[in-house]
Amino acid sequence: MDDDEAIARSLDGDLGAYEALVARYSALAHRTAFMLGAGDEAEDVVQEAFVKAFRHLPGFRKDAPFRPWLLRIVANETHNLTRSRGRRSSLELRLSGTADTRVPDDPEGLAVATDRRSRLLAAVRGLPERERQAVVCRYFLQLSEAETAQVLDWPVGTVKSSTHRGLARLREEVGDELA
Repeated sequence: MDDDEAIARSLDGDLGAYEALVARYSALAHRTAFMLGAGDEAEDVVQEAFVKAFRHLPGFRKDAPFRPWLLRIVANETHNLTRSRGRRSSLELRLSGTADTRVPDDPEGLAVATDRRSRLLAAVRGLPERERQAVVCRYFLQLSEAETAQVLDWPVGTVKSSTHRGLARLREEVGDELA
């Protein structure tokens, strides 16, 4: 069952169809919340986002893709959480879901790869919030510019400029050693 069919059936009262959407997008929603700053509270953010999405499903534009709409709700819930905390959460990456998990053949290669990954994550954590959000959406979550704009509720031009500035800062910080 594709997203359109699941949405139509959900609107007709089929909770199993909505459960299919939840199953399909839970991991991505969790990773999005976690990487945008929810940290250990990502599961709570995702649950709240799915509840809100269900409540607002009648207002969902049927010609729009579901994934960016849901991720925008997740991003808003994450923003609400981090704002209510009054502090920025640290950004941690679940390496199992978003990084290259090939293990180098030698212990030295493994140590170098681990060190590079740590420096990159530290540099991403150090980015200003808007640049961090753009870089995370574009490169860690692999969203298009249009999807990132929809998720973050920004104009596409803002996504482009924030991504460009974020990548420039990362290049300054970590240089070519991560290539």
